[in-house]
Amino acid sequence: MSYVVDFVTVSTVGLESSPVADALAGLRANEARYFKNKYDVDFTTQPAAEVPDLVEYVARVLRERDVTIASPALEATEFEVEGVRWTYVFYESGLSVNVLYTLEPGGKRAVGFKLSDGMEVPEELTDKFKFARQRSKLAGTIRGSYFVIKGEY
Repeated sequence: MSYVVDFVTVSTVGLESSPVADALAGLRANEARYFKNKYDVDFTTQPAAEVPDLVEYVARVLRERDVTIASPALEATEFEVEGVRWTYVFYESGLSVNVLYTLEPGGKRAVGFKLSDGMEVPEELTDKFKFARQRSKLAGTIRGSYFVIKGEY
C-alpha cells in the first residue's frame, strides 16, 4: 500500500521497526517537503517488499562502489521530474539512499546517502565516504554524502 508522505504532520508509518523511526520519518518528510516545494510533486513511498525491483536497482548502482547495505529496506519510491529519475530507498538502520539519474546522456547522475539523526555511520560506508552535516527543522541533524555514477543504469 502506498503512502503519501506528509511533511506537516510527520508520521512513522512504514518505518516503525527502525530504532530511529522518528528521525527517519523526519528525514523522509524533509525529502517530501523538498519535492513538493521545488517541483509540486507528492512524495509517495511503498513498502520495500512491494517494489523489490527498486531496491535491487539501488543495490545494483551501489555495487559500482562495492557497497552493499546490510540493513533491511523498509520503503522505496521512484518518480521522474523534469527529465530526472529519482529513486529512494529508506532502510531500517535510518539510512536513506537516493539515486539521481538524468535520462539525457551526459546529465547529472549521482547516489546520495543521508543518515538520520542519532544513527551511527553504517560499517559499509565508514571508510569510503565523508559525511557533511546540515540542519533540518523536520529531521534534526542530517549527515550526507554522495558519489557520481559512472556506469549506465
